[in-house]
Amino acid sequence: CFSLFCFADAHRSEADAARDATSKPDEVLEFMGVQPGWTVLDVFGGGGYYAEVLSHRVGETGKVYLHNNETYMGFAEGLDERLADNRLPNVALHVREIDALDLAEASIDMAILVLTYHDAYYVQEGWTLKPDPLFEALRHVIRPGGVLAIIDHHAKPGSGIQHASDLHRIDAEFARSDIEGRGFTFEAASPLLENPDDDLSKSVFDPEVRRQTSRFVYRFVRN
Repeated sequence: CFSLFCFADAHRSEADAARDATSKPDEVLEFMGVQPGWTVLDVFGGGGYYAEVLSHRVGETGKVYLHNNETYMGFAEGLDERLADNRLPNVALHVREIDALDLAEASIDMAILVLTYHDAYYVQEGWTLKPDPLFEALRHVIRPGGVLAIIDHHAKPGSGIQHASDLHRIDAEFARSDIEGRGFTFEAASPLLENPDDDLSKSVFDPEVRRQTSRFVYRFVRN
């Protein structure tokens, strides 16, 4: 079942339904090419918003690993309610550090990072996520020809990783070049989540732009 009507039938929360208006998950996953029966890894999936949408798209024969590490579990608001009473039977909570994912080589059809790729370049005392182990892990588990889906907040062009820590944004052209250099081929971009009213100068948590940021949507395939 591939429409938002299916999600409504599955008793999705009011908060999720409200987020759909700006996140457009159904259209995003259509662009990414997600198929019934796929096994998908929702990397740093937080409270599981995307994992729930994915669960309906991959269907009964598919599987979604809702991944968080211990740090991200601290941001996983609403996760217990989302997974209560086995309401998403094809979603498995997978709490692991990124360098110890404990998933079989080439076992994943698609990995998706929603607003978390920039965290590999976030710098703060005690923050341990780094890009090299992240992409080594992704290359190991995604099958050759499998999809790497990246959604993140635009930073000003040419700024590279400069605003990963202060604004939680990252330069889209840097992202493309970076990921292409890590064993993935850029396949397509979608304008679905672009917002010309976002001047890219504010933190993504600023109330003026929260859930309204301009975001890039990239599809890569594993070499």
